[in-house]
Amino acid sequence: MERRLAAILSADVVGYSRLMGADEGGTLERLKACRRELVDSAIEEHHGRIIKLMGDGALVEFASVVDAVQCAAVIQRGMSGRDPGLPAEQRIRFRIGINLGDIIVEGDDIYGDGVNIAARLQGIAEPGGIFISGTAFDHVAHKVDVGFSALGEHRLKNIADPVRVYCVLLDPAHTGKVVFSPRARPRGMALLALAGLLIAASATVFAWQWPHKQRASIAVLPFANLSDQTQDYFADGITDNLITDLARLSKFDVISENSVFAYKDKPHVLADIRRDLGVRYIVEGSVQRMGDLMRVNAQLVDTESGDHLWANRFDRSGADVFAVQDSMSRQIANALGLELSPSEAERIARPPTANLEAYDYYLRAEQAARTGRRSRMLEALALFDKAEELDSGFAEAFASDAHATAYVWRSAYDDVLQSALARKRAYDKASRALALDPELPSPYAVLAIMQVVDRRYEQAIASAQKAVSVGPADAEAHMAAAYVQLISGNHADAAAAVEKALRIDPNPSAVDRYTAGMIFYLQRDYERAIDSFKRAGYGSQGNGEFVTALAMAYVRVGRMDEARATVAEAERLLGGRDCLASWRLGYAHFRDEDLAFILDALREAGLPEWPFGFQGNEQNRLKGAEIAATVMGKLLRGKTEPSESAALMQVQLDGKAAFRSASQMMTEKVSVKGDLLCEQSENAFGRPDCGPVYRHPNPADETSYAYVNSTKVFYFSPAQ
Repeated sequence: MERRLAAILSADVVGYSRLMGADEGGTLERLKACRRELVDSAIEEHHGRIIKLMGDGALVEFASVVDAVQCAAVIQRGMSGRDPGLPAEQRIRFRIGINLGDIIVEGDDIYGDGVNIAARLQGIAEPGGIFISGTAFDHVAHKVDVGFSALGEHRLKNIADPVRVYCVLLDPAHTGKVVFSPRARPRGMALLALAGLLIAASATVFAWQWPHKQRASIAVLPFANLSDQTQDYFADGITDNLITDLARLSKFDVISENSVFAYKDKPHVLADIRRDLGVRYIVEGSVQRMGDLMRVNAQLVDTESGDHLWANRFDRSGADVFAVQDSMSRQIANALGLELSPSEAERIARPPTANLEAYDYYLRAEQAARTGRRSRMLEALALFDKAEELDSGFAEAFASDAHATAYVWRSAYDDVLQSALARKRAYDKASRALALDPELPSPYAVLAIMQVVDRRYEQAIASAQKAVSVGPADAEAHMAAAYVQLISGNHADAAAAVEKALRIDPNPSAVDRYTAGMIFYLQRDYERAIDSFKRAGYGSQGNGEFVTALAMAYVRVGRMDEARATVAEAERLLGGRDCLASWRLGYAHFRDEDLAFILDALREAGLPEWPFGFQGNEQNRLKGAEIAATVMGKLLRGKTEPSESAALMQVQLDGKAAFRSASQMMTEKVSVKGDLLCEQSENAFGRPDCGPVYRHPNPADETSYAYVNSTKVFYFSPAQ
C-alpha cells in the first residue's frame, strides 16, 4: 500500500439506465464503439491508466493533471459530433470529473478522497461537460486549450471541506479565459434571497427507469441546511418526516428516502429528476436554525412545466417543528387538489413524540444509521437508546432502531453487536414498536427478514404481507416481501415485489440492489442480474461482499474470463476469505436447489472450496473417531491463516469450548458430525460451521494437524 499525488478522471454515461432500457443491444454496441474509436486512444495518447471500467463509467489515473484535462477535452469534443442522426435523448453523452489529490494505491486499485472528489464532481457535471476541482485548476490554468468558468465552492457528499469547482469551457472562443459564473454567488446572497436551494445543474443518479404513473407521483428532495454542518441531521429529519407524511396519503406515490438522498448536496435539474425518478412533482427547500428559532422554506414544482405550484416560508420556534411539518403536508396536498380523509389528517397531525430532546437524538441516530458504516452504526444504536430512554412511547424510534439493528445482524457486524445480541435486540425493538403503533410498516419488514433467515417461512410471509398492507408506498416493505419470497423459493412473487419496490425507490441501496440481483439470477434473467450486481458494487465500492455474486451471473452467460476476473477481485478485496464454504454457510436458509444453482456457478468461476486457498490431501484426512480422540477434552495450540498469529482452542469433553487468536475470541460448542469437526457460536446466525481435519505428514513447524472451515485455517497440535 502506498500514497501518492495523482490526477484522477471519473466519467459516466448520462442516463445509462434509460438508454439501456430503450435499446440494450444497440446502446452496448455504440458504447463499445465510443471506447474503441475515441476514449481508449485518447487515454493512451495522454498517458492515462484505466483503473476500472463499469458499464456506465470509468476511473482513470494520470501522472499529469494537464494530460487529464486535455484527454477529457478530446473525449467531450469527439462525443459532441457522434450520433448526429439520433434524437438528442438517445445519444450517448458523458459527464467527467477531474481532481488532483492524494490517493491510496493498493495493488491495481486506488481509493481515498482524491478519488472520491473526482467521482463527486462527475456526479454534478453537466451532460457533455467537465467539472474540475480547484487543486486541478491551479495546475492547468493557461496551460490547456480550454477556458474555465468558476462555479465557487461546493459541498460534496462525504467530503469534509468545501471544494472549489470549475467548469471546463470547450468552445475555442473561450480558450485561455477564466470567467465568473453567476451561479457562484456568495452564500450570504442566497440567505438574503431566502432561496436556500441548490443551484440548477445536471445530476447523475443511477436508476431503473419507470414510466410516469397515473397517480400523483412526488419526490421530496433533501432540504438544504443553511446552518453549520452540525445541523445537517435536522434538515435531513425535515426531509424524512415530510416523505413519511406524504407517503401516508393514499393518493400519492412518494419516492423513498434512499433515492432522494442521492441528490443531497447536488444541484437539481428538473428534466433529469423527472426522467430518473419518474415523478411529476418535486418538493425542495431549506432549513436554517438560529438558536431556538428556525426558518423553513419549501416549494412545490411541476417537473413537466417548471411551474411553482406552491411555496411558503415558516418562521417558527424550534418547538413547533411538528406543526410546521403538518402544515407543509396539508398545504402540498391542497395545492395538488387532494382532500385528506379524516384518518389521513389525524395520522399526519399526530406528533411522533412530545419530547423534543428525544426527537433530536432520534434524528441524529437516523443520520448515523443511514451511512451503514460500522462505526456510525455503533453511534446510531447508542443514540436510539437515548431517545427511547427519554420517551418510552416513541414508536418511530423503536422501529428505526429495529431496522438499524437488523442491518447490523444481517451484515455480521459482530464488532458493533454480537450476532445473538443483535438478533434479540432487533426482535425486541420491532415488537415494542408494533405494540406502540401497529400501523408502522418497518417493524413488520424487519420481522419478516429475520423470520425467513430463521427458516420460519410462513411467519415471514405473513409479516411481509402485513408490512405491504400497512405500507403500500413503503419501498422497504416491498423489498422485505421480495427477500422473503426469494428465500422461500417463490421467484415469480419475489420478482413482482422487487419491481414494486424499485418503482418507489428507483435508486436503492447496495443491499437492495444485491437482493434484486439474486432474484433476477434465480429467475434466469442473467442480464438484469449482471446489471444489478454491478450497481450493488458501485454503490458500495471496495466492499468485496458485493463482488463475488457477479461472477456466477457471468458464468451463466458464458463470460468465463470476466467471471474468473471477478472472483480474483473479490478474493483480493476480502483478503482470501471468500470461498464456497462461506457461501454454503451464509446462504443455508435458501432452498437446496437454489443454493446448488448458486454454488455450481461459483465453483465454475474458480471460487475455492476453503478460505485462503487451502487444499488438504485426502489421504491424510482424519475420520470422525480420530477427530474426536485428537480434539475433545484437549487444549489445542497453533496458529491461524493468514497472519500466522498464535491461537488456542480449549475443548472440554462435553464440547464446551473457547477459541482465541490475535483477532478473535469467542465461546462456542464443538462437536464431531460424521467426519467433520463443527464449531457453533453466536456468529454465522448460530449455525454450525463444519470442516475436515488433516494430518501434517511433514510439518514445517511444530503443528501436527490442520482444521479448516468457512472462516479459518487452524494449524495445531494437542498440548502434552
